[in-house]
Amino acid sequence: MIRFVLAFVFTVASTVGVSSQANDRPNIVVIVCDDLGFSDLGCYGGEIETPNLDRLASNGLRFTDFHNNAKCSETRASLLTGLWHQQSKNLKLPGNVTLAEVLRDSGYSTMMSGKWHLAGHPLDRGFDRYFGFLSGAANFFTGQDWESGQNLMRLDREVFEVPGDFYTTDAFTDYAIKFIDQARTKNRPYFLYLAHNAPHFPLHALPDDIAKYRGRYDVGWDEIRERRFRRQQKLGIVDQTWSLSARDPKLEPFSTLTQSQKEFLIPMMEVYAAMVDRLDQNVGRLVSDLQEHGDLDNTVILFFSDNGACPYNRMKTPNIGPGPADSNYAYDARWANMCNTPMRLYKQYAHEGGSLTPLIAHWPAAIKQPGGLTNSTHHIVDLMPTVIELANGQYPSEREGQPINPSEGISLVPTIRGQAIESRPPIFWEFASNHAIREGNWKLVAERSRDWELYDLSLDRTETNDVSDRYPDVVRRLSQSYNAWAKRVNAKMHPAAKKTKPSKQSQLFDLSKH
Repeated sequence: MIRFVLAFVFTVASTVGVSSQANDRPNIVVIVCDDLGFSDLGCYGGEIETPNLDRLASNGLRFTDFHNNAKCSETRASLLTGLWHQQSKNLKLPGNVTLAEVLRDSGYSTMMSGKWHLAGHPLDRGFDRYFGFLSGAANFFTGQDWESGQNLMRLDREVFEVPGDFYTTDAFTDYAIKFIDQARTKNRPYFLYLAHNAPHFPLHALPDDIAKYRGRYDVGWDEIRERRFRRQQKLGIVDQTWSLSARDPKLEPFSTLTQSQKEFLIPMMEVYAAMVDRLDQNVGRLVSDLQEHGDLDNTVILFFSDNGACPYNRMKTPNIGPGPADSNYAYDARWANMCNTPMRLYKQYAHEGGSLTPLIAHWPAAIKQPGGLTNSTHHIVDLMPTVIELANGQYPSEREGQPINPSEGISLVPTIRGQAIESRPPIFWEFASNHAIREGNWKLVAERSRDWELYDLSLDRTETNDVSDRYPDVVRRLSQSYNAWAKRVNAKMHPAAKKTKPSKQSQLFDLSKH
C-alpha cells in the first residue's frame, strides 16, 4: 500500500540541447510516501520487511537529517516549487514554477502518478501524463475520496473508473511503469513524480500482506521502541547525540492494557505494517523495470515521506476491523509514537517527529561509498536546485509574464557526491501555528499556544533537553529571524501562534470502551 515513499532518479547533465543529452542527463524519479514514521523501514531500524528499499539503501546513501513540512499538502507544495509552502498557498497563488515545468522546459518528458492534493491539475503544472486521485486521501480499494465518497481518480483529465481488482499502491506503480515505457520512445530523459498514499489512513491492506504481520506487535509499543532504537544504534542511524525520547506523557505503558484493549489496538499496526510492506514491493517493481531497460545506472532515486507518523485516531466502522475496503480506521498517537522512534511528537508538529524523514538517494554514477550515511542537513525546498543542477536547467525569474519568487533551497548534489556542505541558509517550519527555525545546530521550536523551546541538536538530536533558559540571547536572535521570515512569507508569527488554542488533532482512542 505504501510501495513508493519518494524516489528521485538522476543522471549527470553536462551539455545543452535535448536529443544530444538523452543519454547523458539523468532520468528523475521522485517517490513520496504518506505518513511514514522515521523508523519504519528496515534500513532505518524497523522490523517491517522492506528488502527493496533496504537494497536501494545498501547501494545508495541514507540521510539522517532530511526534513519535510510535517503535513501532506504543504510538503507537496514545497517539493514541487522549491518555495516555502506559504509562498504558494499549496499552488493557489501565482509566483511559482514547478519541477515539472522547469524540467519540461529543459527537454524532459514529465509524468506523475498518485496523490496530487494541491490546487489545480497536474497537466496544468507541467506534467505530460497523470494518473491518480486529486484529493488528500482515498479508499485504497475503490479510489473514492475518503470524505465525500466522490470518484476523484483521473487518467490525464478523464474520470477513471476503478476496476474490481484495484489497489492504489499497485495501480500507481502500474501507471508509473507505463508512463516511463512511453517516455523511452522519445529519446529524451524523463521525470516521474510518484506520490503514494500509503501508509496514510484509511488502514487498508491485502489479506496476504496482513497475514505476514499477525502477532508481530503483540509485545506492544514500548518494547518495539526499544528494539528499534537498538537497531538504529547498530546501523549507525543514531549516535550518542540521539537519546530515546521518553514515551509521550499522554500515552499509557502497553503493559497496563487489558487483553481486550490490546486486541483492539494491535490489528491497526499489523495492517499499517502490511501497507508499508506492499509499498516496498512496488518500489521493487519499479526498480526492476529500470534495471531491465538499462536505466538504473543513469538514475538517482530519492525516497522520502511527506511528514512523520500520524497521531489522528479514526474509527468510522467499529464493527469491521481495519484492513478491508469497507473498514475505516487510523491508528492513534500510541503507535505513531513508536513509528517515529526515537523522536518526539508527530505529523503537523515542527518538532523532529513531525518533519524528520528517511531519505534514500540512489545514484550509482555519483555515490562513492554505497551503503553510507550522511548527516548533512537538508529540506525538501532543496529539490528544485538539485533538479536544476542535474538537468542543466534554468530557474526562471518570470513565467508567462508573471514574476517568480526566488528558489529558497540549496542543491543536494554535493552531499550525494560525498562533498561537505560548509553552511546552509536557515530552515523554517510553520503549519497550524506549530513553528520553528533551524540555524546550524540550534533549533528554536514551539507548539501552537506555547512558548519557545531551544535545542542544541549537536548534543540533543531528539529534543529532550530544552536549553532556552540557559541561552536567552540565542532565543531572542532566532526568534527575531523567525518572525522576519514569517512576515516575509505570510506565515504565523510567534506572538500570534502563542495565542492560538492547543491542537485537537493528536488524539487517542478512549480505551474505557474496549
